Amino acid sequence: MSTAGPLTTPSYAHGTSTTPLIGETIGENLARIIAAHPGREALVDVPSGRRWTYSAFGEAVERLARGLLARGVLKGDRVGIWAVNSAEWVMLQYATARVGAVLVNINPAYRAHELGYVLRQSGTQLLVASLRHRDTDYRAFVDEVRPECPELRETVYIGDPSWDALVDAGADIPLARLHAREAELSCDDPVNLQYTSGTTGFPKGATLSHHNLLNNGFWVGETIGYTPSDRVCLPVPFFHCFGMVMGNLGATSHGACIVIPAPSFEARATLEAVEKERCTALYGVPTMFIAELNLPDFGSFDLTSLRTGIMAGSPCPVEVMKRVVAEMHMAEVSICYGMTETSPVSCQTRADDDLEHRTGTVGRVLPHLEVKVVDPVSGVTVPRGTQGELCTRGYSVMLGYWEDPERTAEVVDPGRWMHTGDLALMREDGYVEIAGRIKDMIIRGGENIYPREIEEFLYTHPKISDVQVVGVPDARYGESVLACVIPRDPADAPTLDEIRAFCRDRLASYKIPSRVEVLGTFPMTVSGKVRKIELRETYGDGDA
Repeated sequence: MSTAGPLTTPSYAHGTSTTPLIGETIGENLARIIAAHPGREALVDVPSGRRWTYSAFGEAVERLARGLLARGVLKGDRVGIWAVNSAEWVMLQYATARVGAVLVNINPAYRAHELGYVLRQSGTQLLVASLRHRDTDYRAFVDEVRPECPELRETVYIGDPSWDALVDAGADIPLARLHAREAELSCDDPVNLQYTSGTTGFPKGATLSHHNLLNNGFWVGETIGYTPSDRVCLPVPFFHCFGMVMGNLGATSHGACIVIPAPSFEARATLEAVEKERCTALYGVPTMFIAELNLPDFGSFDLTSLRTGIMAGSPCPVEVMKRVVAEMHMAEVSICYGMTETSPVSCQTRADDDLEHRTGTVGRVLPHLEVKVVDPVSGVTVPRGTQGELCTRGYSVMLGYWEDPERTAEVVDPGRWMHTGDLALMREDGYVEIAGRIKDMIIRGGENIYPREIEEFLYTHPKISDVQVVGVPDARYGESVLACVIPRDPADAPTLDEIRAFCRDRLASYKIPSRVEVLGTFPMTVSGKVRKIELRETYGDGDA
């Protein structure tokens, strides 16, 4: 007699494709695209009015790459970029790849303490920075930390004579020397360090290769059907994978055009760029789309050129997705899920997915990748329909955290599975639902509460424009539910009694918020994610 249990489908899926992975370096791929589409536009910097065809863009990248060689940048050297979005940022991304340097992405919101840590931990030898943006004087911060960073040889500022000097220095470097350097490079070489914004301690530097980034950018673009006719509006930051991989590499690997609407996110500038440049795709996190939709004169913008785009970074509320599809003409908009350590995207919705799949799931695994859902304690793959921790394996998994094998081993197991720390469920059809971070789960009196379920419900409240739900300490239950809301009309914000009445008979009693905080904005990371930890820390000491 068999002692086996009932047959179940495991929460495991792999992406198949007849299209192979790309075995080129980023520089080789760009050269191939330039040869195929020399006259097509590659890059438009709307604020400055500058634009480049693929041929001109290739020449600009080449001059900059030769300038890096003139400055003594060797294969494997770290070149930091601490800047807001600009054409120069994009050029440096490709120029460092051509000379085999490792581009170190530094969050433009960092202050001196954080900047100094990243420069020291990465061993950055040359830093390229903005001069200033809004209230940040980047030169002053660099001057402050320079004595603590002995490996930092030189700093170049975008928009400063030092940038022109870097580019001009390449005139004395023979092109043959650049080609000789490129001949030494492998697609498996590290090309990028992305510092993840950890919630505790200092950030970790995810080390990513040409193979990681180029293939992930290509497959994200392939999944939403990019062709050389597409024009991709990127209000998301380049320092993050969303901008430089899903955006820049997703566009250039298909011969499409990168459109920069502003140095950092501005709702009005984004829609103006879409209208002026006839963009076919628009990227953003949900809060960016909400800000655009909430502009008083939103209806005056001609967005009919849009057909697709990407929403990622946070779960997309159903009501927001409905408006993006109907009012922004983004019928083929895609949801992407991933993390910096996986280059970043693992799962993505498809153009023909219905509204429920686009808002209730983060799509299916991408080609050439594997995903599974495991019991967080035992590590055993759970049956489909059962919650657990999502893991990813394949070409996209990082080489490791920079010079930190112990922390690498904490998240990448011996089987090369990346453990995401996200609670997930794989449906029978292979689509993946994300319930939230394991650490964000609220445990109230022994009941597990997933914030997204409550957030989705509260989005339907007529007085609420945006909402974030977090767990805060509670003397009786351990944790209680706090709803932080941004009202549609600040003069008519919903009260706690109104919200509780709205939830009554429609949510289990233990899920109903016991506190409400009315806010004007949420604390955000530069990449557009809401800092829930800051909400907990700021409002967690109130009366439950």
